[in-house]
Amino acid sequence: VMGEAAVAAEPCPLREDSFTRFSSQSNVYGLAGGAGGRAELLAATLKGKVLGFRYQDLRQKIRPVAKELQFNYIPESCLNLELQFTPFQLCHAEVQVGDQLETVFLLSGNDPAIHLYKENEGLHQFEEQPVENLFPELTNLTSSVLWLDVHNLPGTSRRLSALGCQSGYVRVAHVDQQSREVLQTWTVLQDGPISRVIVFSLSAPEETKDRPQREEYSVLVASMLEPAVVYRDLLSRGLEDQLLLPGSDQFDSILCGLVTDVDLDGRPEVLVATYGQELLCYKYWGQESGLLEAECGFHLLWRRSFSSPVLAMAHVDLTGDGLQELAVVSLKGVHILQHSLIQASELVLTRLRHQVEQRRHRPQGLGDGVGSVPAENPDP
Repeated sequence: VMGEAAVAAEPCPLREDSFTRFSSQSNVYGLAGGAGGRAELLAATLKGKVLGFRYQDLRQKIRPVAKELQFNYIPESCLNLELQFTPFQLCHAEVQVGDQLETVFLLSGNDPAIHLYKENEGLHQFEEQPVENLFPELTNLTSSVLWLDVHNLPGTSRRLSALGCQSGYVRVAHVDQQSREVLQTWTVLQDGPISRVIVFSLSAPEETKDRPQREEYSVLVASMLEPAVVYRDLLSRGLEDQLLLPGSDQFDSILCGLVTDVDLDGRPEVLVATYGQELLCYKYWGQESGLLEAECGFHLLWRRSFSSPVLAMAHVDLTGDGLQELAVVSLKGVHILQHSLIQASELVLTRLRHQVEQRRHRPQGLGDGVGSVPAENPDP
């Protein structure tokens, strides 16, 4: 319900490990994780500086290190492209070209359009190409796209593309990459600019030979003037099944969002962060949690306050210990939040005990592979 108070079920499980102050502020597009799973972050400021963050082993302690990156001094590896428009979001996407997957750049602008940059293999450099050649769903825009998410569906040649515009217009398209055919398109017009759209799957991977995994995808839509919402089961219901994130409109505009597994139970949580200096974590509770149908939906798991507006987030394993850190960019700098190692080690021991019990009671002759622990296992 609009205006519902945000009451958290539990305290934030993450603690701040480090804070690095910026010399000038960043913006909602100013944070990126390292490519290929590299344990580093890139953060850009409005004055043009780009900082690289990583953890290093210094004097037998792992400490965060921030260094300014000088792109001017990267020999023969830097291509400058002149833009005839004001840029917004820059993202990468993998697209199927023939039998190969190619990485392309997609850049939204105020013209309003989305621009595609693809490598010209003959010239060994990236150049702009018509976006409709590879992404027919990203044409005919009447408002600047503030956020775009391209999600390739695993095990298929299809994708879901979601975009949110300055006007409040939201479009989600289901596309066959081989034929370049737009199979389905859903649109909705919300009040206020759309700060984030993210396509994700709520369910844990439970595919077996007898029961293939159902294609159930959702999309998070965060507006700057309304509560954030999740539209569930896109492929079956389009943008009809809407669930509110209660209380997400209580702390000024939502500037960014993230869908990731923070509590380590194998199922994703939805994080939204606001200009009102709050980070909110929501979890979906369904009837399998023992709730009545009317009580099912997203519930506020925890919230955490910062000393300035929150602009961007990334979930990256910076320390190389297998636990991902939550990097949060605020108006003043970048905060690195970590799990408690004590709680994480207790969780590992609990799950190892569960595996031992499962093997002990497994009938003779069955395979001995270690399966994933069900999400409903009690946490320590």
